[in-house]
Amino acid sequence: MGDIEAPGSTGSRHAIFSILPSKEFVTSRKGTLLIGEVVLSFIDFVCFVASSAAAFVTAPLIEFLAALFILFAYSTKINERFKGFHWPLMDFLRCVSASIIFFIISIISAYKYADGASKAAAVFGFIATIFFALDFYLIFNDLAEYLKGGAGPDATDDPPTPPDDSDSDSD
Repeated sequence: MGDIEAPGSTGSRHAIFSILPSKEFVTSRKGTLLIGEVVLSFIDFVCFVASSAAAFVTAPLIEFLAALFILFAYSTKINERFKGFHWPLMDFLRCVSASIIFFIISIISAYKYADGASKAAAVFGFIATIFFALDFYLIFNDLAEYLKGGAGPDATDDPPTPPDDSDSDSD
């Protein structure tokens, strides 16, 4: 009789752990960058809420939610189930737009507003810009390698042979 557990205790515990990222993903390059993006976007959001530059609060909130969604999608491998989307390209566009937006609002926040929360938001925004820029750089390199190697199913690793320069119609 000691083997009987409370109803739903194992299932709910399993459900909670199934939405958390695995240790392998968290320690991977992509997992580390995504967690950094989520944390920095949230910190920047909180700083903007507490600052006089509250007009910029929407951008970090949207980027936080987008990074959280991508983190969830990659960690639970939802991206492998939905093949209709080109996930690396969507992630690349998200990172490019986020780095540009964070850079612009950080410059404005640092230049125009004098309170400490605005300055903190600017500092965390610049750090987030670096994280997003590094992520889109790495995604770009992966996409470039994919496009180089993905020319077709019969593409080989051999370098292409140069055309024959001999002139068979010599004068």
